[in-house]
Amino acid sequence: MKAPMRTLTAMLLTLPLLCGFAAAQDTFRAGAAWRNITPDPLLPVSGGVGKPNPATVKMGELTTRALVLEKGGTRVAIVSVDNLGWPAVLGDKTRAKVPGIPPENILIGATHTHSAPDAYGFPDMSGQHGADLDYLNRVCDLMAEAINEAVDSLRPASLKIAVDRAKGKIAYNYYAPQLYDPRCGVIQALAADGDDKGKVIATLVNYATHPEVIGNDQGILSPDLCGPLYDRIAEKTGGMGIFMNSAQGGMVTADCRDDNGGKDIQTWEECVRIGTLMADEALRIVAEAPVQENPNLYCAARPVSFPMDSPLLKAVIGMSPLGYNLPGDEFTTRVNLLNIGTAQVLTIPGEALPNIGYYIKRHMPRNAFLFGLTNDAIGYMLTSVDWMSFDRYDYISETSLGEKTGDIYIEAALKFIGESPKP
Repeated sequence: MKAPMRTLTAMLLTLPLLCGFAAAQDTFRAGAAWRNITPDPLLPVSGGVGKPNPATVKMGELTTRALVLEKGGTRVAIVSVDNLGWPAVLGDKTRAKVPGIPPENILIGATHTHSAPDAYGFPDMSGQHGADLDYLNRVCDLMAEAINEAVDSLRPASLKIAVDRAKGKIAYNYYAPQLYDPRCGVIQALAADGDDKGKVIATLVNYATHPEVIGNDQGILSPDLCGPLYDRIAEKTGGMGIFMNSAQGGMVTADCRDDNGGKDIQTWEECVRIGTLMADEALRIVAEAPVQENPNLYCAARPVSFPMDSPLLKAVIGMSPLGYNLPGDEFTTRVNLLNIGTAQVLTIPGEALPNIGYYIKRHMPRNAFLFGLTNDAIGYMLTSVDWMSFDRYDYISETSLGEKTGDIYIEAALKFIGESPKP
């Protein structure tokens, strides 16, 4: 009888440890970290298809930022990088260096600054390109470092989540001034234990705009308005800021027009004005949101394939030094859906027009977030009824994969939303 008694005693002593482990596994946790990715010496900057322009000075620092969330065996990384776009072939290099998170749970989105080095490898007419591959590989390594540090800093956390209209002169649609989404989504992670309980770990800002106040033709390397946004959030909260763009295609841009609504003010001071205003509005929006204790976390991923009809993008991809390996004339990428507390997040692998963003959000819960240019950078995404419909849309049609890109994405997104659990 003694052996069974010893076994029973051992089981009873082990039970509290197992219960404690299970409770820890079911506790929502968050961690954040960032890295400076400003090239030294400075590199030419890219604002789109074509040869990058030389940069001789910098305004602010380029960064990559990671917010890692975890609960119940699910771990997710939301990552931003100050660049025009970040193709999946680069993102996958980072994912391979992060052992603690499934690759499909690492969401990498570009802020879309037009004042950073070329990450596409845009070829010229002779097939030459202006991308610095050593720099791009270094950024992939630094991005992985930030994610791994965020994993190491995971701690019990709570959330505040809110979506509301951002007020003030922040963005407008260059093609049709009022056709843009003024809503700003905010997810704020707070420490949930210890002496610094309630301290802000990170504040994520989701808003649709082109950070192109400075642009790529002034010889300036810059995170544009995103840098001042990060600085303001750190100043006001003590936590890290992270910006995830939204449906900013065709052509939602920073409202840096002068008081007469005419000439653009393309200065660092204007970046500071807009970035600071966006940060202040985000913090105002989230300030009175209720604290969500131990919120739920869900992450799913699905492949979506698009016909690649654009001769321009075929040439870019075919001659890019990044090493795309595409079978035939089809481009397959990944879309993620996240439920984070009361928020639902859907990723967009390119620059969707604002009407696509509005339509998708109508089919999502109240706290809807769209992460544009995330997981890939496939160009503009517009529906078949918009494609080549107006002279204004010639450029964005030419730099879209094809006429059906927006339609295919909408169909896939609605199906994904309908088949996923609600937050």
